Amino acid sequence: MKTPMTKRGAELLREELHRLKTIERPANSKAIGEARAHGDLSENAEYHAARERAGFIEGRIAELESKLGNAQVIDPKLLQDSGGRCVFGATVDVEDGDGHAATWQIVGEDEADIKQGRISVSSPIARGLIGKEAGESVEVQTPGGVKRYEIIDVRYE
Repeated sequence: MKTPMTKRGAELLREELHRLKTIERPANSKAIGEARAHGDLSENAEYHAARERAGFIEGRIAELESKLGNAQVIDPKLLQDSGGRCVFGATVDVEDGDGHAATWQIVGEDEADIKQGRISVSSPIARGLIGKEAGESVEVQTPGGVKRYEIIDVRYE
């Protein structure tokens, strides 16, 4: 099954993968070699820590390769034919019942960062917004209770 992510999200994962393969993995291999040179491995904390770190690095590399291999990369700029509806990758301006405005981009799970205005497509708010258009209101069940939002604008940028 393909996992949706924005071009930006895919690029961030590629950058992390590149860093792990070209910087982290070689540096950790060197640390293992240096720790091995200190002798008795059974009581060598540096060696065990470096081996544990190697396991983490290899696991993360495998995870990133899998995510990128299953990615359906979506460029929000190419969504203009969505007819003004909220879709994956869209940027949505909303206003809550108290008149507070917010702007969110609907992104993949790995890209979500509420402080940066990016919400996961699987979040309750995004699920409530998907398929709606500017001028519509939605009620969303959030951990803090039911929230009502009016969609002010939908953009694809």
